Amino acid sequence: MRKWSLVTLLGLGVIIAYIDRTNLAIALASAEFKQFFALSDTGRGVLNSVFFWSYTVMQIPAGLLVDRFGVKRPLAISFVLWCMVAAATAVAGAFWELVALRLMLGVAESTLFPAGLAWLAKHIDERQRGFATGIFVSGSKWGPAIASPLATWLILGYGWRTMFFLLGLGGLVWVIPWMLLAQDDKPGNPRLKAVTQGDPPPSFGALFRTRAMWATLIGTFCYNYFLFFSLTWMPAYLVESRNLSLSSMSIYTMFSFAGTGIVAILAGAAADWFIRRGASAVNTRRWFTIAGLLAASTEVFGAMSESTGVAVFFAIFSMTGLGLATANYWAITQTLLPGVAPGRVAGIQNTALNLAGIVAPIITGWLKQVTGGYTAPMQTIWVFLIIGIGAYLFLARESKPQLHVVSA
Repeated sequence: MRKWSLVTLLGLGVIIAYIDRTNLAIALASAEFKQFFALSDTGRGVLNSVFFWSYTVMQIPAGLLVDRFGVKRPLAISFVLWCMVAAATAVAGAFWELVALRLMLGVAESTLFPAGLAWLAKHIDERQRGFATGIFVSGSKWGPAIASPLATWLILGYGWRTMFFLLGLGGLVWVIPWMLLAQDDKPGNPRLKAVTQGDPPPSFGALFRTRAMWATLIGTFCYNYFLFFSLTWMPAYLVESRNLSLSSMSIYTMFSFAGTGIVAILAGAAADWFIRRGASAVNTRRWFTIAGLLAASTEVFGAMSESTGVAVFFAIFSMTGLGLATANYWAITQTLLPGVAPGRVAGIQNTALNLAGIVAPIITGWLKQVTGGYTAPMQTIWVFLIIGIGAYLFLARESKPQLHVVSA
């Protein structure tokens, strides 16, 4: 019970983090917010991207921090800091203040994924890892699903400042059960002696000489190029290109991300089921990931359609289908690279993830401004998803363990 309570709590932590990331995208679809800060399409692209500038830079240091000090205290400190920064967005009065606060939020949240994935690697075995990872990473979909209608309701009823303040401070409640339930897992703790014994972790150079690491980096970037378009620009696309109201947009966005979250958990559990019955862990998780990226690539059909109904259908279908990959593309990394310092590997993978968070909003804003529409940005998404499929198809293959050789 304690183990699965902590898995659920980690998933709730991701939900809160993504609420604090997504609320800006909802505000950017509001005419009042855009007018107050005099935002152009390029300016909106920068604001959607800037969080990931600092967040990405901090991923590998955060992973090293987790491997050095454990998960419990670094994650709690990170949580308190990011909730306070998120709430402080309510008092921003200039564009540069928004930029500074988003940079600070990126630093404060940087510990979350290295810490959470390191905890799963230490406490969850392969036969349950897909389900547990699904619960954890699906928070990145439940967060936007909740934030979209909730932030819209708060903006329409009370204004954008109240929305940022309440959603920011509300997350602090999470820290209480975390400190009560989580055990000290700092290296050197006698309870973890059996886990921490063994070969020293491989160097960064050794990791980057493996095919598995490159499959992880390329596939992660491509998956998240689509995800971060959906997080940052999808609300504006539905309002501006498909002429939906702010309220209607929030409902469709909620369904898109909720579908991903549900399928992520079910797909992770289904992969575990196959593995428990003797299927190859690598191949099972690889094909689930490829299927998810293929389903996501159908978003381009909606972009090229004149029908709003067709566009909304593929917006929801593509995001829901992406859930087939969500848990499994994280879990396959731990399968391909067993026995490796989990915080370090998670930090590297999350760096690739958040490079997509930097690139996708800026490229989308630039392409929209140059072409005057969303077709070119969505065609770019399709290209990246096909590249991601190729990475998992040709690089993430079952092979003999490599790291003990290359790190010698």
